[in-house]
Amino acid sequence: MWGRNVLFVAVVLGAALALRAGLFPLSTAGRRITFDAAPAERPDFRVTVAKVNRAFRDQWAEKGLEHAPPAADLTVARRLSLALTGSVPSLEDVRQFEEQRPETRVAGWAHHLLKDRRFADYFADRLARAYTGTEDGAPVVYRKRKFIAWLSDEFLQNTSYAEIVRQMVAAQGLNTDVPAVNFVAASYDDNKEAPDPEKLAVRVSRAFLGLRIDCAQCHDHFLEPTWKQAHFQSLAAFFGQTKHAVTNIADTGAGEYDFEDRVAGGRHAIGPAVPFLPELLPATGTRRERLGAWVTDTKNVYFARATVNRVWAMLFGRPLTRRVEAQTLAEMSDEQAPPALRILGDDFAAHGHDLRRLILLISSLEVFRLDSAAAFELTTAHDEAWAAFPLSRLRPEQVIGNVIQSANVKTINQRSHVFVRLARYFDEKDFVARYGDVDDDEFARAGGTIPQRLLMMNGDLVDGKAKEELLNAAAQIAMFAPDDGAAVEAAYLAVLTRRPTPSESRHFTAGLVNTKGDERKQRLADLYWALFNSTELSWSH
Repeated sequence: MWGRNVLFVAVVLGAALALRAGLFPLSTAGRRITFDAAPAERPDFRVTVAKVNRAFRDQWAEKGLEHAPPAADLTVARRLSLALTGSVPSLEDVRQFEEQRPETRVAGWAHHLLKDRRFADYFADRLARAYTGTEDGAPVVYRKRKFIAWLSDEFLQNTSYAEIVRQMVAAQGLNTDVPAVNFVAASYDDNKEAPDPEKLAVRVSRAFLGLRIDCAQCHDHFLEPTWKQAHFQSLAAFFGQTKHAVTNIADTGAGEYDFEDRVAGGRHAIGPAVPFLPELLPATGTRRERLGAWVTDTKNVYFARATVNRVWAMLFGRPLTRRVEAQTLAEMSDEQAPPALRILGDDFAAHGHDLRRLILLISSLEVFRLDSAAAFELTTAHDEAWAAFPLSRLRPEQVIGNVIQSANVKTINQRSHVFVRLARYFDEKDFVARYGDVDDDEFARAGGTIPQRLLMMNGDLVDGKAKEELLNAAAQIAMFAPDDGAAVEAAYLAVLTRRPTPSESRHFTAGLVNTKGDERKQRLADLYWALFNSTELSWSH
């Protein structure tokens, strides 16, 4: 009997020491992060960063604008984590981040995240919205989860983005064996019993070229005079021979595409042709293979610039240009496109459409590391010139990802227990359904709603993550923080990825004085609830 009691005490003490080790000051050796800043220190990389930095500085000088000061490293680390994984850094991550050399830790953190499965999963889910929309599609015909899982694997392996897009446009086969075909399968039209060529033309032009050519679907484009109805329908014709048999996508190689003229009436046959840069279209291959090669050609600047613009928007909360998809060719041309878009687009094409390099480049720029506040008044001019980091509301899955991760001391990732990952998945899904999703307009500037605030303040999920349950971070901090000030600091680092201001520290530390046991846990739970419901939690800044 006494032997079992000794064993029980040893297990409890071991668990307690492990929990405390995760809080103060560092995590265990087996969970150490590799901070490798070498990719951001290569000469060609630094040259591109310097070019973009110079372009923005020239713009500020021309407009007579003073830029905001650099943001704190922890603030930049939070931006990166939210943009790349959908949640804030864990307290475990923060401790390791602060141990690194200040001059390289941000680049090392970015590189670490880009090799993490969480990045691959999150980016796959976000980009799939641009590729196939937000709907689940017809059962059996479209395998959404299979498609997103394939995208995630490709991003994790850092497959050339051009190759990924070529596969989506041109692949044939079963939607389970060749997941890339789900890009085409998602457009399935019950009435036509086949993929919808017009819908696919819209998705190719918007998602991969960043152009709203679909305004010419029924009539000549009213803003872009070079785009006629025939241009749009000729683009759709690349998918005119594509058939869908149960779960199989295949090109028949026979028949001509015809479309209904909704203005003049009647149906008209039309052959495949591209709306611009026809010299880049290969002469051989299936129609979709030729289209995929044309879209991703290194000389097709619209592909590279569209990718840069979308990735920029995902990191900053808004695109480099006025909108993520342009309504005219001129908006993305050499004459009108922002210098940063041209420079980064050229680098992206020159380096094999390396998505990981592109993200690392953007996160290394001076504009990405500026503060969102300054000692002087920031105006609309500062915002338009990127002279301060733009404030943007977090997406629903980022809000709940923030809450779920900060309620855990350790990082929730692929190494976490399967029950922890499943709980996160279902909690996130339930919260997003109730919080409300922004659907296709991901980068619209909009404020929160009253129901959203009420869900945060009164919802069981948020309240449960703050409560003093044994496994929650609030309870662990209450038990293992060496003093009251350290407890408040740990809560702020876990939830907001920053230390409390002196006034915040004094206020909340006073509430912990002479508390212990359940009372102390409840006070920390109340602090967590207050931080969860702060405006700061729901914004990228």
